[in-house]
This record gives sequence, structure tokens and C-alpha cells, in this order.
Amino acid sequence: MSSVAVSGLAAVAERHRRRNIIAISALVAGFVAVFLLSVGWGAVPIRPGQVVAILAEPLGLDLPWAFDNRESTVLLAIRLPRAVLAVLAGAALAVSGAALQGLFRNPMADPALIGVSSGAALAAVGVIVLGIGTGVFGLYALPVAAFVGGLVATVIVYRIASRGGRTEIATMLLAGIAVNAMAGAGIGLMTFLSDDRQLRELNFWLLGGLGGVTWEKLLPAVPLVLLAVVVIPLLARRLNALLLGETEALHLGFHVENTKRLIVTLAALATGGTVALTGVIGFVGLVVPHLVRLLIGPDHRVLLPASILLGAGLMLLADLFARTLVLPAELPVGILTSCVGGPFFIWLLVRYRAIGGW
Repeated sequence: MSSVAVSGLAAVAERHRRRNIIAISALVAGFVAVFLLSVGWGAVPIRPGQVVAILAEPLGLDLPWAFDNRESTVLLAIRLPRAVLAVLAGAALAVSGAALQGLFRNPMADPALIGVSSGAALAAVGVIVLGIGTGVFGLYALPVAAFVGGLVATVIVYRIASRGGRTEIATMLLAGIAVNAMAGAGIGLMTFLSDDRQLRELNFWLLGGLGGVTWEKLLPAVPLVLLAVVVIPLLARRLNALLLGETEALHLGFHVENTKRLIVTLAALATGGTVALTGVIGFVGLVVPHLVRLLIGPDHRVLLPASILLGAGLMLLADLFARTLVLPAELPVGILTSCVGGPFFIWLLVRYRAIGGW
């Protein structure tokens, strides 16, 4: 290869590196701005400087922005746990979607594809309708049931798709469709059996929302979701290799079957833990990775962290609109994400059909 060609490749690589740095920096700045806006906007307005001062006070830092006890209580007890849940949910759904799209080499893949969301939803609906759990156990009955339901659905799909130590991706996708259909039938049956009070609770939960979260409800799920969100980006090189094909990835020294199992398990962990706390929120895992690819390309080393930032920021923004658009009522977050994700999904179908992607 000539020196001119080498220098040209180096220049292209440098441009890509600079573009990635600019994109990540913009996503970080946007996330911080949306976070401050989300925790500060409401019936009790809290300015960004006051937010920083309130958060810094437990660390022993005395910043020059004055605040009172009411503002501190509203931020720490009401808005901050909700914002943390929005960040975790958006990050988990987005990075799971990006990882599954890379694993399946399918732009339509998202966490709901392998039955995680529907399995979690069926288990949670069963808890609500059957009235399982009283006292302290009742506080954790819904999230525990949803998490277990998501894991059970994933295990079923994975076992159906595995044979002779190998996992057939096409079979896994078809099994996920079947599990989703059966879970949908079970949810329909539970909805039919529910009374008026349960029906209202079911509808809001199935549409997805972040209302009513407290530190007590949130903290048990944080380690599980964080584990998946932290570990998935560490698999970026494996996902890049899988984009070349399973045989090529094997020749590059990666254990393909172990990678499949690990990614599917982590995606189930992240999505199941999220659905357990927020209900069913669709399209985040589909839309966010595609938006990131438009910005920085398909390299998972950058795609996965960027998806975490954009997913968290978009979920914060969606929750902010959900809280403020129909005051004094609250709009389910799932409605907003579906309003954006539905048209985006249609555009994606038309685009891939136009370029002969299928």
C-alpha cells in the first residue's frame, strides 16, 4: 500500500475520531442539561444552581446557591428518585436494543423481541389481578414477579433456540414471537378477569410510567440494571466481530456461543428489571440505537456508550413531558415513546425496503 493511501486512511480515521468525540461530548452536555431541567421543573421550581447545591450538601460542600427545606425535600424525596429511574430505564432499554441488534444483525431487534417485556408484563399483571402479596412483601411483589417473568420468558426462548450447544438466531426470533403472542393472550385473560380498580391500575402499568417511585422501590433493582448497563459496553469488540458473521468472529478468536448467551442474559436482566419498575415502555430500544448510528456509525465501542447517554436523556425528556403536558393529570410515558417510535418504525421499514435491505 502506498504512503499516499496510508496517509489518506489515517486522515479518515482521525476525522472519525474527532466526530465521535464531538458527538459524545454533545450527548453528555445534553444529558446534563435535560437532567437539571427534569429535576428542577414542576410546581416547586428549583433552579439548576440550587439543584447542584442540594446534591452537594450531603458531601459536605457548601455552594453559594441558597435553598430552603421545601426545595430540598421535593428534590431528594420526589424528583430525584424519579429522575434516577428514568436514567436507568432509558439507558437499559437503549443499550439492550443496541446489543440485540448487533447480535441478531437485525435492525428491527429490540428487547421486546425475545419476550422479555411481555413475560415481565404477564407476571406483573397476574400479581395485580390475583392480589398476591400483603404487607412488606406486597411492596416488592410486583417488581419481583415482573423480573422473574422476564427471565423465565427469556430462558424458554433460549432453550427452544439452543440445540447441540449452538443457538439458532432465526429460531430464537420465531420463539420470541410465539412467547409474545402467548403472553399477550394471558394478559388479555387477566384483563378480562379484573375489576374496575384493577383495570385502571393495569392500563396505566401496561402503558408504562415512572410515577409513584420511591427510593425504597427503586434501590433493590438498581444493582441488577446497573450490572447489565456496565457490562454490555465491555462486549463491544465481540459485537463488532459478530457484524462480520459468526464464522468470521470465531476465526478472530471470539467464543460465539458464550457471547450469545451473555448478551441475551444481560439484555434480559436490564429489560426485566426496567419493566418491573416502569411497566411496558416501547420503542426506546429500537429508536435510540438507530439515532446514534446516524450520528456516529456502527462501531459498538462508541455506539453502546452513546446509546446509554441518549436513551437516558430521551427518557428524562419524555418523563418531563408526561408530567407537564396534561396537568394536573399525568400522561403515561409509554404513550409518548410510542407516538415517536411508531412513525420512526414505519420510516425504518420504508427506508430498508427502498434500499433493498430485505
